[in-house]
Amino acid sequence: MTPATPPTDRRRTSTRFTRGWAARWSYPFGGDVRRAAQLPFDREAVLFGAATHDVGKVRHPEELSGPGSAHEPAGYELLLKHGVAESSARFARDHASWHRDGIDVEDLLVSVADKVWKGKRVTDLEELLVDRLADVTGRERWSVFLDLDDILDRITADADLRLAFQATHPVRG
Repeated sequence: MTPATPPTDRRRTSTRFTRGWAARWSYPFGGDVRRAAQLPFDREAVLFGAATHDVGKVRHPEELSGPGSAHEPAGYELLLKHGVAESSARFARDHASWHRDGIDVEDLLVSVADKVWKGKRVTDLEELLVDRLADVTGRERWSVFLDLDDILDRITADADLRLAFQATHPVRG
């Protein structure tokens, strides 16, 4: 196991944005305050998941700038070891496992946030979120899709700036 490394500016930038995106979902869904009340999910869980989903990268810093999934179970174990409840630690383990059974709205929101901060749109993930949001709100799927698509378009539009800023803080090994 790699020893823990101090937080990098790169990871802080990612965490700050992802948590901010998740917070935006905790308020008006699609900008309409009345719709927010129709979206039952655990706001604090989503914020925690967005802030900690990549914590395992302190054990696998090579995954800060390259592919890999070793940080997922490492982050889960790290959070459990430090007294975080399994219901919260799961985001570190599951944020890339959005396609499996048993994933709820909170997990999907954290997974989408993880993708869009870097400008990635994942159709299957977004469609799953649209379906789940339509189910829990009783809204028409097309209406949920339009709201989500608008929000994600606005967020991904600035991804190049975020990634360029992040690149100015190289990973130290």
